[in-house]
Amino acid sequence: MTLTDLFVSTAYAQTAAPGGAIGSGIGTIAPLFLIFGIMYFLLIRPQQKKMKDLKAMIEAVRRGDQVLTGGGIIGKVTKVGEDNVLEVEIADGVKVKIAKHTITSVMSKTEPASS
Repeated sequence: MTLTDLFVSTAYAQTAAPGGAIGSGIGTIAPLFLIFGIMYFLLIRPQQKKMKDLKAMIEAVRRGDQVLTGGGIIGKVTKVGEDNVLEVEIADGVKVKIAKHTITSVMSKTEPASS
């Protein structure tokens, strides 16, 4: 017996179980579907709902609402333009035009005018 025989063991080939190819394919794909399902319900679906709510909030902006823009500017909407442009008063007599999609939140809503 040599020194290498003491440290190196003999490797033997093992045969596969009969019929294992079909079951192992489903067994390897199932966790992928499970992970995708979890990711959908924890990340994708809530993000889509949040974007839908934000879009509805932006579409409902009207004159008199106080808004916060993406740049951190808080102002009062004085005019709602046709082409997705708002005129916002940020100080007494200082009005700027902003794009509707830059609004991050509506801080206070005005009451609808009664007819």
